[in-house]
Amino acid sequence: MKATKSLLSAAVLAAAISLGVLGLPPATYAAPGAGVGIGQDTAADAQAKLNKSQFKGVKVAVDNGIATLTGTVSLYEYKKDAANRVRKAKGVAAVRNEIEVAGPGASDSDLKAKLLEKLTYDRVGYGNAFNAISLNVENGVVTLAGHARTDVDKDSALALVSTYPGVKDVVDEIEVDPTSIMDDQTRLAVARAIYAYPSLNKYAIDPAKPIRISVQNGHVELYGVVDSKADKDTANIRANGVAGVFSVKNYLQVAGQPSENEKPQ
Repeated sequence: MKATKSLLSAAVLAAAISLGVLGLPPATYAAPGAGVGIGQDTAADAQAKLNKSQFKGVKVAVDNGIATLTGTVSLYEYKKDAANRVRKAKGVAAVRNEIEVAGPGASDSDLKAKLLEKLTYDRVGYGNAFNAISLNVENGVVTLAGHARTDVDKDSALALVSTYPGVKDVVDEIEVDPTSIMDDQTRLAVARAIYAYPSLNKYAIDPAKPIRISVQNGHVELYGVVDSKADKDTANIRANGVAGVFSVKNYLQVAGQPSENEKPQ
């Protein structure tokens, strides 16, 4: 009887181990040579996803389902696109993107100035004055922050920066304002209150230099550059006088004065 119980206990223990009950990984067995070439096949499939001229300097290696991309491309957009393409390869579970952007170099100050100019006119005619997106550049890495009225506005700004020569990487910190009919009505009401005022309607003339209005659940934020402190204060008073506005944060900068915040574009 004792021998039988001992054999049963041994069988139960073996079953527990095989099922991982004791926290140990179950043993797996494979015939000799099984799995050989799987990694190579995955790498080949992943490399085939990059059969475009812009990826000619990119190589793919795959280890345990993780694809590592190395080499160079001329635009950051190509680096991002390469990772997206390789993720679709059969057998790839994750991508480690070590591609370097080797396009034309530019100083951070020059790159920032050029991108700011592009960004100021982005989405003009589509509610551009309701976007308050800031931009900073450090060692070729562009950080976008601030507020966008819609996901389309955000995506447009990111695409503009990602496809610009000299950009090495892009950090996305843009917040999309909540979708709200009430907020949309508030935006228009605040815009009318500000731009209809005689001393402020000049800011509606140049689409690249408006007083920018961001609204989140009835809370208004003002951005941009104005000519005087009087204009800044007047815009604040006009926005506060709109029905349904819960609060106003006035981040307007006065031209020629030190900036406390990064100027949204």
